[in-house]
Amino acid sequence: MLRSRPVVVAAASTAVLASLFVGQSRLEATLDHRADRAPAFEVDPFWPRPLPNQWVLGSVIGVGVDSRDHVFIIHREQSLNARTEIGAAANPPTGECCRPAPPVLEFDPEGNLVNAWGGPGPGYTWPNSNHGISIDPMDRVWIGGNGQGDSHVLVFGRDGTFLRQIGVPGRGPDSRSTDAFGRVAKISFDKGTQEAFVSDGYGNKRVAVLDMNTGAITRFWGAYGNVPSDSALGPYNPDAPPAPQFRNPVHCAEPSVDGLVYVCDRQNNRIQVFERSGKFVKEARIAPRTLGDGAVWDIAFSRDAKQQYLFLADGKNERVYVLDRPSLAVLTSFGMGGRQPGQFFAVHSIATDSKGNVFTTETYEGKRIQRFRYLGLRPIPSGAQGPLWPVRR
Repeated sequence: MLRSRPVVVAAASTAVLASLFVGQSRLEATLDHRADRAPAFEVDPFWPRPLPNQWVLGSVIGVGVDSRDHVFIIHREQSLNARTEIGAAANPPTGECCRPAPPVLEFDPEGNLVNAWGGPGPGYTWPNSNHGISIDPMDRVWIGGNGQGDSHVLVFGRDGTFLRQIGVPGRGPDSRSTDAFGRVAKISFDKGTQEAFVSDGYGNKRVAVLDMNTGAITRFWGAYGNVPSDSALGPYNPDAPPAPQFRNPVHCAEPSVDGLVYVCDRQNNRIQVFERSGKFVKEARIAPRTLGDGAVWDIAFSRDAKQQYLFLADGKNERVYVLDRPSLAVLTSFGMGGRQPGQFFAVHSIATDSKGNVFTTETYEGKRIQRFRYLGLRPIPSGAQGPLWPVRR
C-alpha cells in the first residue's frame, strides 16, 4: 500500500500560503465574467502518470479534490473482466498483467500516485457497489454506495483511517427515513453551515441533509421541494408534463456559495435549484429528449468567488456542458464519444481544483480519469467543441 510521505516544514508555511493566495488571485482575474466568453480547456493526455504494480482501474465512479489539490478517485474492482483484464490476479495467474488497483487512489497535482487504500475492514461495512467520493472542508473522505443494502455512508481520513459509519446498512428504500439512506450517489458539503448534502439516490428519491459533525439527518426533500415519494414513475417521456418527483438516480446535490443547492435529476434530464431549506427556486432541462441513462450526471462549479460557471457531465451524450450558473444557459460543450484523450465513454463524475482545472471520470467500460487544463476565458465557440486536443505551441 502506498502512503503519502509526511512533510513537516513549518518555515515554509508562509510561502505556501502566499503561493496559494497568488494562485487564487490569478484565477479570480482570469474568471472576470464577460457575457461573450467562457472557460476554455485542453486535455492533458499525460495525466495521471502510469500506475505501479500492474494495477488497472475498473469503472471509475467518483472524483474529489482536497485542499492541497490532491485528486481522489474511487473505482469498482468487480467491474474488471477476470479473463481479459486481471490475469495476474487469477489463481493460478494466467499472465503477467494485470491486477486490480485498491478502490481509492490519491494523485498529487502532477499526476503522481501518492496513496492507495480502501475495501472491507474492521468496524464498518464496505459498500457492495461503491459510488462517489467526496472530500469535505476538513479533508475527510466520504464514500457512498449504490448496491443492494448500501443504505449508509462511510467517512475516512485522507490516509484511509476509518472515522465513522453513518446510517444502517441493509435497509431497503425509504425516502422518509431519518436514520438510513437508499443507495447514495454522492455527498457534497457546505463549509459555512457544516452540513453535508446527500444525493439519495438510487433507491430513495430525495436530497437528505446531514449535520457533518453528528451525522444526524436534519431535513430532506423531493422534486420541487415536495415530500419525497418512493412510488414508481414509469419510464421517462420527454413529451409528458414534468415529473412531480425525482427519478432514480438523484445523482448530485451541490451547494453553492450563494446559498443555493443544484440537484442532478439524472433521468428526468433536469437540474433543479433549491434554497438550502429545500424551497424550490427554478429548473433547467438539458438535452431533454435523452432517454435511458439520462443527461444530467454530475455538477462542479468554477473556482472564482462567485462560482460564475457550472460544468455538467453528461454520460449518455458523452460531453461536458459549460453553463452560466445564474441563468443556467448552456454556453458551450466539449467532448464526444470515444476512447482517445478528450473523448468520453460514460463520463460520470466531475470536479475542479483551485487552479480551475477540470477532472472527469468514466464508468462502465470507460474506466479512467482525465484532466482538462484550464486556459482562461476565451470567446464562446459556436456549436459543440468536440475533443479538446492540445494545440502545438
